[in-house]
Amino acid sequence: MTTKTMSVPLLDLSGQYEPIKDDVFNVFKDIFDSKRFILGSHVEDFEKEAAQYCDTNYALGVSSGTDALIIALMALDIKAGDEVITTPFTFFATTGSIHRVGAKPVFADIDPDTFNIDPSQIEAKITDKTKAIMPVHLFGQMADMDPILEIAKKHNLHVIEDSAQSIGSKYTSKDGKTYQAGSMGTIGCYSFFPSKNLGCCGDGGLVTTNDEALYNKLKSMRNHGEVTRYHHQYVGGNFRIDALQAAILSLKLPLLDAQHDGRRNNGAYYNENLKGVKTPVIADNCWSIYNQYTISTDKRDELQQYLNDRNIGNAIYYPRPMHEQECFEYLGHSSEDFPNASKAAKEVLSIPIFTELTEEQLEYVTYSINSFQ
Repeated sequence: MTTKTMSVPLLDLSGQYEPIKDDVFNVFKDIFDSKRFILGSHVEDFEKEAAQYCDTNYALGVSSGTDALIIALMALDIKAGDEVITTPFTFFATTGSIHRVGAKPVFADIDPDTFNIDPSQIEAKITDKTKAIMPVHLFGQMADMDPILEIAKKHNLHVIEDSAQSIGSKYTSKDGKTYQAGSMGTIGCYSFFPSKNLGCCGDGGLVTTNDEALYNKLKSMRNHGEVTRYHHQYVGGNFRIDALQAAILSLKLPLLDAQHDGRRNNGAYYNENLKGVKTPVIADNCWSIYNQYTISTDKRDELQQYLNDRNIGNAIYYPRPMHEQECFEYLGHSSEDFPNASKAAKEVLSIPIFTELTEEQLEYVTYSINSFQ
C-alpha cells in the first residue's frame, strides 16, 4: 500500500467528459444551428430514454431536482394546511420544497445504519392533514419502500420518491421483483446537478410516473399550466429543462451503468480495507450506486482535518439536519426530537468514490484513514 503523499479530490469530472467531448460540441452546434433551446426533439428523446432506464411509463425533464420536487407537490395539489412526512437528514431542497408550496414538513427519524427514513417512525406522524410521504434515497441507496408503500396505501397517501441521489439504484421488494429508484411511488424526482452519477452541465431534473393523467398534468404544469397556447388549466411554473442539458444527458445516459459499476467497485475496496470507522451499511435487498461513500466516526471533525492536511477531498453531507435549521424553527423541534438524525450530522464524512479514482489514490485514501489516531 502506498504511503506517498498525493492530492485526491472529492470529485473529478474530467474523466467523465473527455470521452464525449467531441459529441458534446457537435450536439451543441446542432442546437445552436436549430435555435431550439427550450424543449424540442433533444428533450423528447432524453425523456423516452430516461423513462426506459428508470422503468417507468413516463418521464418529464424539468429545470432542476428542486423543481422536480416542487412540481410533484403542486401536481398532487399539496398546499397550505397540508402535511408531508419526510426525513430530517437530507439536502435542504427536500424540506424546502414542502415549505415552498405552503405545506408543513413533518419529520420521522432515520435508521441509524442506512441514514434513510425509518418506516417504523412514520405511521405515528400521520394526521388528518397528511397528504404524502416523501422518502429520500440518500447517498445512492433506496429507502425501505415496502413498509412505506403499505402505510401509504392504508392511509390513502401519495408517495413522492426523492431520488435526486439515486438514479439507477435498485430495491428488491418482498414480491421478489426488483424496482428502480423513482418507479415505486406516485412520482419519482431526480436531480442532474453536475456532481451526480448522471450530471449535466448545469441544473437539470426529471420527474417520473406510471400514471398517464398525472403525467399530462405534470407536462402542462411544467409550462405554466398551459394546455393549449395561452390556455391555462392550472397555475404551474417555468420548470422546463434546456435542450442543451437534455442533449448532454442523452450522451451520458448510456455510460451511466459503467459509472455505477466503478463507484461500486471502489466502494467494495473501501468496505474491505477501511478500519476504525463505520463504513456504509447497504441493506440486503438494496443495490446502491454510491452517489456518496459516507463513513461515520465520533471523531469526525478530527478525521476531516487530518484528511484535509493530507490533501484528500471530503465533505460533510449533512452537518445540520433539517429540524435544527434556523428557517424551520417555527416547527418547534429540538435536537432530541430526532436523535438518530442529530447524531448522524455530527459523525458522517464522505470521501472520494468517483469511478475514475486510480488504485494508487484508493490506497492512499485508505492508508490515511487507517493511520488516523
